[in-house]
Amino acid sequence: MTTLRAESVTRVFETRGEAVHAVQDVSLEVRPGELLVVTGPSGAGKTTLLNLLGGLDRPTSGRVLLGDDELSALGEDALAAVRRDRLGYVFQSFGLIPVLSAAENVEVPLRLQRMPAAERNARVAESLELVGLAGHAAQRPYELSGGQQQRVAIVRAIATSPQLLLLDEVTSALDPELVGEVLALVRSLAESGTTIVMATHEMAFARDVADRVVFLDGGLIIEDRPAREFFAAPREDRTREFLARFLPDA
Repeated sequence: MTTLRAESVTRVFETRGEAVHAVQDVSLEVRPGELLVVTGPSGAGKTTLLNLLGGLDRPTSGRVLLGDDELSALGEDALAAVRRDRLGYVFQSFGLIPVLSAAENVEVPLRLQRMPAAERNARVAESLELVGLAGHAAQRPYELSGGQQQRVAIVRAIATSPQLLLLDEVTSALDPELVGEVLALVRSLAESGTTIVMATHEMAFARDVADRVVFLDGGLIIEDRPAREFFAAPREDRTREFLARFLPDA
C-alpha cells in the first residue's frame, strides 16, 4: 500500500511585495489506512498543506511523495493523471457541477477514467446507495440539502477508489444539524480502512475517530502525535489554548 510523505515542505506566497510563509519546513508521513487530522487556528496553513499533499499546488522548497512518485516533480499531464486516478479531494464548498444531477456528478471522474458504461453505472448506483442517496440520484445540487450535497461530493471523490482522500473543512459550510451526517460518513470510511487526511475544527470527532493529529500554527507543525496522546496531554501551551476553545470540558 502507498504512503504519502512530505519532506521539509515550504510554500511561500508574495503578498503586497512581502513573502508570506504559508507552510514552513513541514515534514510528515501518512500511513496506509490512517485517518490523520490536521487542525489549527484560521490562517494556520491547513488548506495550503492539503493542496500541497494533493498535488494541487507545488512547494517552494521540499518535496511531496506518493509512494515512489515525487508529486512536486511531475509534469502537468502526469500530475493530472495522479490526481484523477490516485487521489480524492473534497472542498468545503462542495464543488458540485450545478447543471448535473447527483448521479451525473459522481459519474464525472469515472468518465475521465474511461470506465465502461455498465461498470460506471453500477459504481454510481453503489456509491449513492452507500450514503443513503439512491433516491436522490436524479436531483440537481440545488434540490439537495447542504449535507446531502457534501455526501455527494465525498462519494464522487471515492468512486474511483483513490489511494488517499483529502478533506478540507468539509463541515464548515454546513448548518450544525447537517454536520453529523457528513462526519458519520467520514467515520465509516475511516473504519473501512480508507486513508484520509482531514483538515477540521471538529475536535470531538478528531478525539474519537482520528489515529493521529497534526496541530499547525503559523505554517509550522507545533505537535504531531497519536490522537489519544494529543488530547490527553498536549505538550504545548498554544495547543492547550486551542483545545480549550473547542473542548472546554476536556
